[in-house]
Amino acid sequence: MNSVWRWFRRLMVLCLVLVLGLGAPVTYVETMCQGDARPQPYAALIDPAHHRPETRSLMTYPEWYIVHAYEDYAEVLRDGDPHDYSYLRSIGGFWTSLCAITGEASANGEIDRGTKQMVYVIGTSFTAELALKAAYEETLGRLFAWLRGPRPTPLDKLSARQAAEYAAFLQQVPWYKWSFRADAEALRTQSSAALRDTERRLALGLEYRAKAAYADVIAQAVAQVGQDELTLRMIVTGASPTQFARYDGVTVIKTRPEGIEIETPRYRALTRLLMRMASDGIDVIEIAGNDDILLTAISDQPGEPGSLLSRQRQGFDDYRHLITLDVTELMQRLRQMEQTSLTLEHIHDY
Repeated sequence: MNSVWRWFRRLMVLCLVLVLGLGAPVTYVETMCQGDARPQPYAALIDPAHHRPETRSLMTYPEWYIVHAYEDYAEVLRDGDPHDYSYLRSIGGFWTSLCAITGEASANGEIDRGTKQMVYVIGTSFTAELALKAAYEETLGRLFAWLRGPRPTPLDKLSARQAAEYAAFLQQVPWYKWSFRADAEALRTQSSAALRDTERRLALGLEYRAKAAYADVIAQAVAQVGQDELTLRMIVTGASPTQFARYDGVTVIKTRPEGIEIETPRYRALTRLLMRMASDGIDVIEIAGNDDILLTAISDQPGEPGSLLSRQRQGFDDYRHLITLDVTELMQRLRQMEQTSLTLEHIHDY
């Protein structure tokens, strides 16, 4: 009985340590990363029914940080093994980035409670996932890779392809819609008799099935509260209403004294659309009732003048820069990038 009680206490201590460890970054952001800038007044043109909180342009970055992390992971697996990826560096990057943008977001208004909760939940989940993955891949995973030798097995190649496909999928579709069970089944059917394949089939199969179960929970929660809007509105100049027929997914709402109000898709589709519109000479006056926006760009330089934050990408020989600017400057900045070392990665809507 004493032995059972002793192990129970150890388990409780371990659970407490895990809770405190996962909660510490949230506490740090809440206490040390709150900016003191006052929002500047702005008289929005678009109807308030189609406004989106300006702070969300910055606060969408944590979600995209995770998308980028999976992209980096896939790039590392292209020529390496899972233990070559720096999991702890990736975890630290999430929370330091969140700290920086949380302080900056105060200049655009108060961050609503729902957005904060969402960011903290995904950050904690991301931290737990990568910490567990690091604990395995840096130990047993590394051992089986060493026993395998330098030549990848069929499941090494398959898991690398799965990682690349998953990273591409996340560019436009929520992670919980990915078929993790199909990935686990592919591991089972394509496994060879090699020891490394057996280990990959068991380890990654367990990971995929756990993610599938968690994805089911998230999908049910999203169904309860409803999915976020998939479109937004903006006011543009430099084109006639008929010209927008050439852009997929764009609807002309009305012509206004300030320009043409249109409705467009969001997420990665919006980035591609704005790049095309910029090259066609179109300018933006306002997006979703806001006058500030965040974008990320890639270059071979470790810093970019005026950037909020710059970080090196794992698996790539370049750097990601977070840049904030006025909405009215956005299209000109995109056109100027063609003459600089910067390459646009993503425009963060609201």
